[in-house]
Amino acid sequence: MFKRFLQYVIDIKEYVVTKYKNTKILDRYILKQVIEMFLMGVFVFTTIIFASDTFITLIKQIAKFGIPFKVAFIIILLNLPSVIVMTIPMGVLLSTVMTLNRLSLSSEITVMRACGIGLNRIAKPIFIFALVMALSSFFINESLVPVMAKQSKKLAMWALGQKNIPNGKQNFVFKELNDNGGLKRLFYVGYCEKETLHNVTVLDNAKDGTIQVLQAREGKTSPEGWNFEKGAAYTIGDNGQILNTTLFDTSVVKFGLDLSKELEKNGAKEMNFSQLLKYLASSDIADDTRRDYTIELFDKIALPLTTIVFVLVGVPLAITPPRVRYNRGFLFSILIIFAYYVVRALSISFGEAGSMTPFLAAWLPNIVLTIWGAWLYYKKVYTIE
Repeated sequence: MFKRFLQYVIDIKEYVVTKYKNTKILDRYILKQVIEMFLMGVFVFTTIIFASDTFITLIKQIAKFGIPFKVAFIIILLNLPSVIVMTIPMGVLLSTVMTLNRLSLSSEITVMRACGIGLNRIAKPIFIFALVMALSSFFINESLVPVMAKQSKKLAMWALGQKNIPNGKQNFVFKELNDNGGLKRLFYVGYCEKETLHNVTVLDNAKDGTIQVLQAREGKTSPEGWNFEKGAAYTIGDNGQILNTTLFDTSVVKFGLDLSKELEKNGAKEMNFSQLLKYLASSDIADDTRRDYTIELFDKIALPLTTIVFVLVGVPLAITPPRVRYNRGFLFSILIIFAYYVVRALSISFGEAGSMTPFLAAWLPNIVLTIWGAWLYYKKVYTIE
């Protein structure tokens, strides 16, 4: 009797150990394919966003403002973390749908379910992976994105202020044109050494009816404007008469380009969650600014959680009926991503315009997808087809 009971305990132990090992093998098998597809998806979507948006901006900066290519390329690299935060949910959805769709087409899902492994158990490692990616996305958005966004903007403003000054060059002229192609300003420089202009003469034709002439011994650019030392400024009328003369030791001239204001734009991207909370706690904030910053605050939570919402929608859509004999996972992924970001763009626009509350503006896409995904998941997992 005791031997029989002991054998029964041993059999149960072997069964549990075998089942545990099999489930661990199953988790590794599914995760391996999900991670491979995820890395490919993040790479593809990041490349698409860079090719369609970032590189166009790069070309415009080089052509219009004369920013050196290496500076513009560094600006692109500094914007990379913010793009990755956007593409992580896309990669999770693509990997989920493509992996499960392939397993379904090869009848592996059918075999698993016939062995007593339900869809909940099959999807468990994918949900865990999505949770890890959501936390990673939140960490990147909190630690890297604010710092790099701030450095990117400062570098862009610095490059705009520098005007690509050619060190070591002598007796050269560069000009600035207005929107109609006419001459706006003309700069003559005796020579340039260590990013400092010497013997500078500026002809400013920006104001109608007058011409301003500035002569200085030295000049240097900065985000606050052009810093001139030891010079004089003349205002000349259309008839050639000198209307005003000013002598100065040090003068800062903006020439109509206030880069310091540009540094203040879109400041919410340069703050993490706690910094946004502290900023919104102050009372001296304009209503429009408070609304935009509140939307950004809620979005810092909503965007990372999109990875889990995408899995909730992607799992039931990836299970292909037996009569279907083609992989529709990629098509599903593209359609869901397109719909999500269209709704997201519209809701944030309505929120910034004041037509929608900040919370709803940031969370509306996730709410819609969660309701739809929960219904699809329940129908696929808990109902008999």
